[in-house]
Amino acid sequence: MQGLLSVARAIDAVAEWIGKSVGWLILVAVLLSAGNAIVRKTLNVSSNAYLEAQWYLYGAAFLGAAAYTLRQNEHIRIDIVYGAFSRRVQHWIDLFGHVFFLMPFVILMDFYLLPYALRSFATGEYSNNSGGLILWPAKFLLLAGFVLLTVQGVSEIIKKIAVMTGHMDDPTPFVSAHQAAELEGEQLAEAIAKGVKP
Repeated sequence: MQGLLSVARAIDAVAEWIGKSVGWLILVAVLLSAGNAIVRKTLNVSSNAYLEAQWYLYGAAFLGAAAYTLRQNEHIRIDIVYGAFSRRVQHWIDLFGHVFFLMPFVILMDFYLLPYALRSFATGEYSNNSGGLILWPAKFLLLAGFVLLTVQGVSEIIKKIAVMTGHMDDPTPFVSAHQAAELEGEQLAEAIAKGVKP
């Protein structure tokens, strides 16, 4: 199990590095968008390439951060149902969801996206828009995002089994929205109490 946990830690480190790095693409996309809007409004000049570059940047940020989001246990779930169970049952729900829902979906996407991206590259596919960009990099971004999510899914399964078998502590203990609000309220009350002089 320790060997598998080492693999999981390596996957997590890569996902974390990529997830934090692609966040900067949002800033680049916003600056590109703002620059494009200013040039379009002041000089009446624009290009589909700039618009499509924004799409590439947002897509790369979203796809690159998907594995990081899974690693941080921040994907959406229904807390009302999930929070009603014991932590052990929650672990089983997570493991079941990863094995029977996440992994089949991402593996299927990998399987279909590989020839889709390769065909686009082989044909030198371009955008249908006048002055648009080549399309194969965007299609390879899709493939890369799903491959990262697949590998992170493997890491999550390894860690979930390790937690359930007692080989590691729970890295993401569940806190319901209600508990989170309660904790935040208590922290705020403490901060106010410390800041107020008697």
